[in-house]
Amino acid sequence: MSKRTVMLVSMLFALSLVFASCGADEVDINTEEPIVEAQQETTGDLVFAANGEDFVRAGFVSSDGWHITFRHVYVTITDVAAYQTNPPYDPHTGDEIIGDVQVELAGVFTIDLAEGDENADPVLVGILEEVPAGHYNALSWSMVPAEEGSSQGYSIFIDAQAEKGDDSYNVFLGFENGYRYAAGEFVGDARKGFVTPDAAGDLEMTFHFDHIFGDFEQPADCDLNMMAIGFEPFAELMQEGTVSEDLASLSENLPEETYTKLLEALPTLGHTGEGHCHCTVIQ
Repeated sequence: MSKRTVMLVSMLFALSLVFASCGADEVDINTEEPIVEAQQETTGDLVFAANGEDFVRAGFVSSDGWHITFRHVYVTITDVAAYQTNPPYDPHTGDEIIGDVQVELAGVFTIDLAEGDENADPVLVGILEEVPAGHYNALSWSMVPAEEGSSQGYSIFIDAQAEKGDDSYNVFLGFENGYRYAAGEFVGDARKGFVTPDAAGDLEMTFHFDHIFGDFEQPADCDLNMMAIGFEPFAELMQEGTVSEDLASLSENLPEETYTKLLEALPTLGHTGEGHCHCTVIQ
């Protein structure tokens, strides 16, 4: 073989080694499979809370002038799930929440929203540990009838005192329908739902009971008070100083228009802060 041929072969062999090494995966000589470095997923904790706000903890005056103080307001919550969505979920569409990440809080929880005074924190529902880090910007949950306890048979049960002038009534109101809520990001003074390895994220299921009774401090013709039925329709059902009703009895005892208005108001109780929810009634 000539010297020139030997040099040419050597050059071609060297070039073949260069091209083989460019862009090739590192290969384990035993398995001949690419070696992929494991990426460690960052995680943190996610806290779920329920909040009836000052309306429930401190009481308020209904749109028709009744001062209502709440001893207990029980809601029974289940099917709680949080999501990371892109784009952000819009509850006004009524669509199902589709998340890149979804985590679920297992269990059924009966919460007393009246627990504590006006300075109390929202009521803890549960904590999920080591969920994928990121921004949980959507939330869903169901309210269902409790299977035991003081609110058995009702998804919402109110134990309150209502006073106006010389009148003072014990109030027991139970609502047996179930409700399924789908919400976008929390709307309030601060954004919620950010999970990092160093700090827990928090999400809040908020309930606006002024949607039933109205708010005396708001204009009589505002949207809230036009939607609410106030307390007077319940007061008219008083017997021996007590108002004790549920949807079954209210359907018979309230005027049809008032009862329909109540049924329309109940699904609007669920919020995330001031953020609206899409609600499906569960019969």
